[in-house]
Amino acid sequence: MIGKLLKGLFGSGEAGGKKSSSRPPETYEGFEIIAEPKPAGGQWQVAGRIEKSVSEERKVHAFLRADTMPTEDEAASHMVRKAKVMIDQQGDSIFT
Repeated sequence: MIGKLLKGLFGSGEAGGKKSSSRPPETYEGFEIIAEPKPAGGQWQVAGRIEKSVSEERKVHAFLRADTMPTEDEAASHMVRKAKVMIDQQGDSIFT
C-alpha cells in the first residue's frame, strides 16, 4: 500500500506504456531548469527542478504542480515557463 502511494506520488516513469524521456537542462539567468513531467492518469503532470550553484553549494528547488497536460512535451514546456516566472519574481530567494 505504501509502495503504491509513493509510486502514485512520484510516478513510475511511464504513461500509457511510454517511458519518460530525459531532457537537457535549460539555463536561464544563471539557473538551470530541469523539466521532469510525471505521468498522471493518462496525462502528464507539470514537475521539475530549478538548480543553481551558490557559494560552492548546489541549491535545488523541486516542484510538482497540479496542472496536467495531454503530452509530456507540453508539460515540460509549461514547467519551463512557470520556472522562468518564479526565477523572475523570486531570484535566489526561491531556495529559502
